Amino acid sequence: MGTSLTNGPPVGTAIRRDIRLDGASLDRDRHVCALFTSEEEQYALLMPFIRDGLEAGERSVQILDPERLDMHLARLSAAGVDVASALASGSLEVLTWPEAYAREDRFDQDAMLELIQDVLDRGRPSYPLTRLVANMEWALTDLPGVADIVEYESRLNEVLVDYADPVICTYDLGRFSAGIVVDMLRTHPVAVVGGQLHQNPFYVTPAVLREELRGRRELRQA
Repeated sequence: MGTSLTNGPPVGTAIRRDIRLDGASLDRDRHVCALFTSEEEQYALLMPFIRDGLEAGERSVQILDPERLDMHLARLSAAGVDVASALASGSLEVLTWPEAYAREDRFDQDAMLELIQDVLDRGRPSYPLTRLVANMEWALTDLPGVADIVEYESRLNEVLVDYADPVICTYDLGRFSAGIVVDMLRTHPVAVVGGQLHQNPFYVTPAVLREELRGRRELRQA
């Protein structure tokens, strides 16, 4: 695309560096909803993003399905990443869902928000940035607390305002319902749709969405 997605001056205290995704520059808004139709499409976009960060001396963190761990590491290696060295140095960290979203066999949005902050803070001051990519298909399980995913994604924006680190949440369009996809678009200021990065016109601020979610809960209770 070769464009720059800008929405006002930078905020927060972290060092801000140029981050490229799909040829576009992520500026102020770096919480991205990435919608894909296949695993191949996902890796075609994200692998260069991960590799470029490591080559620039940044830190890379991925959160994924434990059953895909070996395949993911093999893909990194095939893309030219020295996986063993990166893992040993700490520049690459790979977490599985039970180590992140599904700790204690449930999803606790407060604990997960703390974990995201801890993951990003651990990168300082050794690395200029951490690039975090999280596969969100854990939300298709019947874990207690899964229904809080919309509120969690919205609240994450309030956390990330103090970070320059890009956080990309990936969703498979073939697996998530249309309703969830719409909600996810409303919780991310930037989106990847059709393999292209866009400033997201459907984004709703956490304060507004919080009131809407409260109304939904009241309706269900009624």
